[in-house]
Amino acid sequence: MIEFYFPSSGGEWLAFASAAITALFGLVIFVAPRPAFRLIGLAPQADRPEAIAEGRARMAGLSLGVGLCALLFAQPLLYLALGAGWAFTAFGRLVSMLVDRSGTVFNWISLGLEIALAAGPILYGLSMI
Repeated sequence: MIEFYFPSSGGEWLAFASAAITALFGLVIFVAPRPAFRLIGLAPQADRPEAIAEGRARMAGLSLGVGLCALLFAQPLLYLALGAGWAFTAFGRLVSMLVDRSGTVFNWISLGLEIALAAGPILYGLSMI
């Protein structure tokens, strides 16, 4: 029988929290993509309904899937995959901020959040915390 596993160490709680936040982000975008898009500054065109489908499919589906798998299976390699995803998200945002000169307050706050969401799972997955 499969049981839900609760973390037992501080490092594992950081990785677990990152997975829970990731799954929550995915769920919010899956359930309410238009308000979520407005919150992050995206505006799909009215004549392009596939933009909402892309949000639900790629943004919500991937976040929800990886976040839930990390929560349900609680394996270090899954946490590493989660952390790597957030690390590359942060890297992409940093590149955009440098190349596109988009160093807004929103982007700096988002970058900090993405680094924090990457750090816990990576450090736990590599047995550093």
